[in-house]
Amino acid sequence: MLAEPFNPPSADLPGKPSVPQWVPPPPTKEKHNFVQLHSVDLSLLDSPDPKVQAQLVETVKTAIRDDGFLFLENYGVSLEQLHRQFSLAQYLFRHFSDAEKDRLLFHPEVKGTWEGYKHPYGFKRERGTPDFYEQFNFYPPEWKDHSLWPEVLLPFADEIEAFATYLTTSVNRRLLTLFSRVLELPDDYLWDNVQSKGSPSGEGYFRHALYSPVDQATVKAGKGMRMLGHNDFGTTTLLFSVPISCLQIWTQNQEWAYVPYKPGALVINIGETLEIVSGGHFKATRHRVYQPPADQAHEERLSLVLFNSSQGDLRMTPVADSPLIKREGCVDSQGIYREFKRLMDKGVPVPTNREWREIHIATAPDPLDPVSQSVGKDQAIVGGKLVTSRELLGVKVILPV
Repeated sequence: MLAEPFNPPSADLPGKPSVPQWVPPPPTKEKHNFVQLHSVDLSLLDSPDPKVQAQLVETVKTAIRDDGFLFLENYGVSLEQLHRQFSLAQYLFRHFSDAEKDRLLFHPEVKGTWEGYKHPYGFKRERGTPDFYEQFNFYPPEWKDHSLWPEVLLPFADEIEAFATYLTTSVNRRLLTLFSRVLELPDDYLWDNVQSKGSPSGEGYFRHALYSPVDQATVKAGKGMRMLGHNDFGTTTLLFSVPISCLQIWTQNQEWAYVPYKPGALVINIGETLEIVSGGHFKATRHRVYQPPADQAHEERLSLVLFNSSQGDLRMTPVADSPLIKREGCVDSQGIYREFKRLMDKGVPVPTNREWREIHIATAPDPLDPVSQSVGKDQAIVGGKLVTSRELLGVKVILPV
């Protein structure tokens, strides 16, 4: 069956305020230090030609083994529809009152989620050093109870929910079909057995985010970092490509490089869940948010992201039925899979997905905290490189800063 394109509710229904159109800022003129990612045309999954589909799977296999990142194009959402969603996010941050921000303030240390509003003062509920970075995160409670939404967004709930639902049930499901084929499993294996469901974002979350320009004192304090090097802990992350170049990935050359702008494309990265269930064949790639090139330092960066999550009670282990894993074995030379394998080899129960994601969020390090960001606390020198080094639920986590 051919995939249906996104068909959102009308923006002109009675009761909806007029929303100024988001105008993408100009891309950087700088060309150095940009990575080249594989691009995947999701519409080719509907091709009647088996050779086209087979080549598509091979492209995906190469991308997720080499980079853990890829561009996704022709996934069913038009550029006009996408810009409407950016316009709504811009409208939120232009009209989000202080009273509403206080009412919906997040509490990650207690909940183990980013649910609600993140203030621009670090990653804890208590305000720390200003980081000029705000979020609003829609989790399952927000989808069920609109009183947990900012009031300014309530007239547009139908559009936002339809968008998140389409990303989850069409785009991500079809993406997981390709990943299932890489593992030589039935098309819906990962969707049926790994991916969470039950809301427009499953057990994951949909994010509106705003990075405001920072002053030089903040740049110096964070050494240019807006968000430290990390892996995402779910299944897939769907991040819409934006003109302001802040996203960087850790390349095979062991260095950071910017992800280029591709209008309308989704930037897909693999979460730790898929690295583990694939037995290390998929690569959860380290990435970070860094200060943009100099010609964009004065610009706001608006961001839309869907973080997909596996079922919370799932204990993440390799898929025993995968012909690929049976034939080639597991790949324990990289990343988080190696650490989970160490526990499995000892017969120690590995964390559930819910435990793993909640401990990550509850203990997230702050790039502007001079205590946690010091060698001997959350950082160390390994192989001559500065890394974040922590132990979570018996699992060692070592990542380049």
